[in-house]
Amino acid sequence: MSEYKPKPMLAVSEALAFMLSAARPVADVEVIPTLEANGRVLAKAQVSEMNVPGQDNTQMDGYAVRSADCADGAATLTVSQRIPAGHVGQPLLPGTAARIFTGALIPEGADAVVMQEQCEATGNLVTVRHAPKPGEWIRRAGEDITNGSIILPAGTRLRSQELGLAASVGLAQLPVRRKLKVAVFFTGDELTMPGEPLAPGAIYNSNRFTLRALLENLGCEISDYGIVPDSLDATRAVLRDCAQQNDLIITSGGVSVGEEDHIKPAVEAEGKLNMWQIAVKPGKPLAFGEVQQAFFIGLPGNPVSSYITFLMFVRPFILRLQGVEDSRALTPRAYPLRADFDWTKPDRRNEFLRARFNDKGGLDLFTNQSSGVLTSTVWGDGVIDNPPGRSIMAGDTVRFIPFSELLN
Repeated sequence: MSEYKPKPMLAVSEALAFMLSAARPVADVEVIPTLEANGRVLAKAQVSEMNVPGQDNTQMDGYAVRSADCADGAATLTVSQRIPAGHVGQPLLPGTAARIFTGALIPEGADAVVMQEQCEATGNLVTVRHAPKPGEWIRRAGEDITNGSIILPAGTRLRSQELGLAASVGLAQLPVRRKLKVAVFFTGDELTMPGEPLAPGAIYNSNRFTLRALLENLGCEISDYGIVPDSLDATRAVLRDCAQQNDLIITSGGVSVGEEDHIKPAVEAEGKLNMWQIAVKPGKPLAFGEVQQAFFIGLPGNPVSSYITFLMFVRPFILRLQGVEDSRALTPRAYPLRADFDWTKPDRRNEFLRARFNDKGGLDLFTNQSSGVLTSTVWGDGVIDNPPGRSIMAGDTVRFIPFSELLN
């Protein structure tokens, strides 16, 4: 009889690449007010139909002048007009200056602005104690955006700055992909909701709160099926129900190989399991597959494992399903930082160690890296992406991914 050899676990990079290659972005598009588009994904590139600024204007309060009139650095000019923002001045005559305010249009004939701190005003005269160069303190028409240019490509996830940019060229509405529909449920007869009596051997269902908040932050439309009994029939039934109305099904717990772990056989009975077990710690029993037309991701039940695997695998997968195209938005930035600790017993899997900044410019490690210690995710500022089998000694440079890169 030949010796049984388990299939090798997928590396983190291989697993993520596989998931992203399988993703099918939602196709439905809706046009919504720009004011309501925060967090949505742009379905079509947006083109400006105007220059920004529309015309030459001043960057600051001061005096619009002809630079040739001020070449000696101490010119006294007649103040011929006052131009607030939103008003159009008269052509500037030689030997005169226009009092001008930030954002106001440059009058015809003027070719520079002198800041008010370099001027002395007396009555209707101003002495300019500066020799300005042509173009000084002038914002040129179209220097930010030119008419006909693409300001936002398709697949952009809209944040505050993108919405401001769209508004700056007059876009009152934007075409976005519809919200991703995500079903969640949780397995385990030991699970209890906060507020209910905690029986012997029971635990509170913290993952429900963590995962829902993560999905809300990503702008998903959530269907919460709650806690499902530990039985194969019940698990299969809820999978069928979830698949009918959702793009993605996410579960927590029941993805291992115990007799009471029903997720894997249920998915294989109702659909197919394309990936299972990844060389990652915490979070090895991560499952990925399909049930009918919906994608399926089974997260581990341990709270830290569930949290970390969501951030590293589910988040980029959801962004891709939402239509995000820029790979930089899917890959969190990592920073080389100094470890101020020793980690002498590395795992053969890729580890994500919870750590935080210290006042010396380095990183401290949370003392207990167990997958059940949820306090490490609150204490930490992020995770150290530690390659398989790598020991860390104080002073070594490590690859640190802040939670701020993973939670937006």
